[in-house]
Amino acid sequence: MTPAGLGFDAGGTRTRWALADTAGAILAEGEVAGFSAAQMETGAGRLAVRAVLASLQQQVSQALSPGQALRVHAGLTGFGGDGAALHALIAETLGIAAAALTVGNDIEIAYHDAFAPGEGYLVYAGTGSIAAFIDADGVFHRAGGRGYFLDDGGGGVWIARAALRQIWRAEDEQPGSWQASPMAHAMFALIGGSDWQHTRQLINASDRGELGKLALAVAQAADTDPLAESILRDAGAELARLGLALVSRFGARPLVLAGRVSQLHPLIEASFRAGLPAGSEVDVRLSSAHCAAARLAAGLRKK
Repeated sequence: MTPAGLGFDAGGTRTRWALADTAGAILAEGEVAGFSAAQMETGAGRLAVRAVLASLQQQVSQALSPGQALRVHAGLTGFGGDGAALHALIAETLGIAAAALTVGNDIEIAYHDAFAPGEGYLVYAGTGSIAAFIDADGVFHRAGGRGYFLDDGGGGVWIARAALRQIWRAEDEQPGSWQASPMAHAMFALIGGSDWQHTRQLINASDRGELGKLALAVAQAADTDPLAESILRDAGAELARLGLALVSRFGARPLVLAGRVSQLHPLIEASFRAGLPAGSEVDVRLSSAHCAAARLAAGLRKK
């Protein structure tokens, strides 16, 4: 029986998967909870990763034909190439031989979804942000993607952090001022309360994926709240900066802006385009990185 290629794209908020045949056709797709390679650093994190992989295996097994062989390519947020334990855990949970599995980072597979090597630049904005270029020799080059503690400008956590900072600074100066802010109303509705205790609990107890979801509230308020509008414009400018960093290093090429943040509000795309040189070739779209990973697993890559 012809083997299938399973690809999955694990991010901070969700893990998307797809099955492809050797001709590149997508046979099935699905979604489970998100995880990151960084979770392998703690016992609780490893248990959480195993649980997500078990859910993935259950969904995939229902889509496979009986006895069908599987090759797998996994794209993982936070993966730095040193994941022997993670490689073993994925192979064990999915019930495949270690040799049937390759593991890379999530941005590499997103790049292959957008471009052939050497063709253009990917600026990806999800929970975090990064710009990527894979050259004609297959070498991966990056700008950004340093994590939300240092930067990740324009990503979901960056947007949420900027909004919360402004809301609570205003509260320091004028307690109760949040009631006149549509952005604060939207943020506190997601957080579950308007007092500092609720925000503090969210920050201390949530992972970056949960924090990144608060960017939805900023986008919701952008048409009625000037501060939310300003934050989204700044996010687009931050993402343009990442693209410009690669343009300055490798020359002008087409750019793709992808990731869920790119779809939050038209202001982000408009600001991104405005921050690039006139005449830049830009496409803005959702990524199907999980499908690209499935085709890589099946032995194919974008031409």
